Amino acid sequence: MGAQDKISNTADKAAGKVKETAGDKTDDQSLKAEGKGDQSKADLKQAGEKAKDAFKK
Repeated sequence: MGAQDKISNTADKAAGKVKETAGDKTDDQSLKAEGKGDQSKADLKQAGEKAKDAFKK
């Protein structure tokens, strides 16, 4: 399930970037912050996946 999780995390990060950009363009600070939060969560999940991979080796 590792590859599927990595793909999901990448998609979540991209969605967060879209939200952040939309918030920036519309001057919606809440949406911008939500997008940054989504990106941070995706980064943390991705780091967890990399740690799991390191222990598998």
